Order: sequence, then C-alpha cells, then structure tokens
Amino acid sequence: MNRTITLSEAERRLYEKRLLYLAGPAALDQIIDKTICQDTFKALDWLPAASVDLVFADPPYNLNKTFNDRSFSKISSDKYQEWLESWLSRIVRILKPAASIYICGDWQSSAAIHKAAEKYFIVRNCITWEREKGRGSKKNWKSCSENIWFCTVSEHYYFNAEAVKLKRKVLAPYTLKDGQPKDWQETKQGRFRTTHPSNIWTDITVPFWSMRENTNHPTQKPEKLLAKIILASSRENDVVFDPFAGAGTAAVTAKKLKRHFVSIEIDKTYCCLAEKRLKMAETDSSIQGYINGYFWERNTLSEQMRNVNLGKI
Repeated sequence: MNRTITLSEAERRLYEKRLLYLAGPAALDQIIDKTICQDTFKALDWLPAASVDLVFADPPYNLNKTFNDRSFSKISSDKYQEWLESWLSRIVRILKPAASIYICGDWQSSAAIHKAAEKYFIVRNCITWEREKGRGSKKNWKSCSENIWFCTVSEHYYFNAEAVKLKRKVLAPYTLKDGQPKDWQETKQGRFRTTHPSNIWTDITVPFWSMRENTNHPTQKPEKLLAKIILASSRENDVVFDPFAGAGTAAVTAKKLKRHFVSIEIDKTYCCLAEKRLKMAETDSSIQGYINGYFWERNTLSEQMRNVNLGKI
C-alpha cells in the first residue's frame, strides 16, 4: 500500500499558517519547535546566539539537482567549498560551546566539506552510510553510499554510544564450556548480538512508497539515520537545528525523541509537509528500525513483530 505523505489543498492552507518568517532578531522561545519558511542565508543572522546543541546539515550536494521550482547547479570543488563556508561561518555564533555538527555529502562533495568544516570546527569522524538505492553504470562503480562529517565546537562535547547500539543476527554463535552464549542472546526472533556503533552504517533504508515516513522530496533522509545522530549527540530537551530542512526529517525525529528543534527551509511545500509530519508524530512516535532502545539490522523484524514491540497487537 502506498503510504507516501501528501498534502491536500486544505492541509496546505492549514499548515501554511504555522510557518514562521523572521524579519529581525528572534529569541529562542519565539523559534523553538518551529519551521521557518525562509532562505537560510536571510534567517541565520536573526537566530539567538549560543542556543543550539546539535546541528544536522543536509545542504544541496554539488550536483545538478531540482527541488520543485528551485535548482542547484554543479560548480567546481573550490567554489562549492566557498559556498559551504558562507553559511558554516555564520552557524558558529548560534552554537553552544559543547555543540556537535553533522554535515551530509556524497563522494564528490566530501573533500570540500572536510576542508570547510575544519576551518571552524574540530572534525572527529566521517560516517559512511549505505544507500541501497542507486542507478547502475557500465563504465563506473555504482554509487550507493553517502558521507556524514561529524564535528564538534570544542573538546568538551556529549556523545552517548550506549544509546545507539545495533542488534545484529548471530550467524555463527559461539558458546562457553557450560553451553552459555558468549556475547549474544537467544530471543523469540532468533539469536542476536548487541554491538557498539561504528562509522559504517549498513542498516539504513532510504524512504520509499510503502514506508510511513515517505514524502515526494527527492533527497529525503531516513528517520532512522537521524535517530542515530540525535541519540548519540544530544540529550532530551536539547535543541536540534537544521538549516536545510527539506521535508523535516530532523525536526520530526527530534520531536519523537523528546528533543526541541529549529528548522529552516525555503520551499513552502516542503515546509508544509514537515508540519504535517510533525502533527502525525504527536500520535505515532515510532521510528522504523529503532525498537526497544536498539537499532536493528535492515529487514530483521517483521511488521507483525514491530507492532508487538510497540504494544499495538
């Protein structure tokens, strides 16, 4: 069944009324848990200083790409780095001293992101996550991964590895001399091992038509991906900032995980989709692939088992 989230005209009119537009400096209580429908370059300077705990930035990649009636054209790596610095430099002011920053990109933009980020932050790692979607090529390797650069403002930052452990199926279970499992558990769903997170993520599913979170945004990030970042690098009630919000995945996931958010997105349609998803999150806080405090490998749990764990059946 197609579960793609769409907007009726009545919904569009309703959610447009909730959008915020900044015309001057704003206090945190004026923008918290709000979707700002505006050009990031115009709104950034109006945001309050030292107010953000975590930034998730998914800017347009250095590709020829169209988002509704707006397009981004590929430029040289040096020019793309300059463009990145034009907004990264202005984000520094709004960050708390212990804030973390995550910046998305593909292989073509990663070098520019690294160079731009290290001018303003401490670059700590580069996450590579597998996108199982992607077109094949007869003359090149199929591109099916993207990168996320993890940075911090200072040496003092929050990171909770325990909150983002992964449940993996045990293919070759090892037992102790007394027959007890070693580093794995026997469950009704099978044998699983709990592992610490690494910078290689192969358990992410890109949203598609039968998933509850899917919209028509062409580069929508999965809620599961955002959940890993938000749980690892923020506490409950912290403020998550997304300067290129798209259809609002960062805000929706933050809300589901009891964080606050501030989002900026220039496209009114995507802003309204974000608002609809935020409304839906009030009655459904589930995140596909994150159950009972653990992240599960892709296709590990059936829909029936998911509902059992959520108490729906």
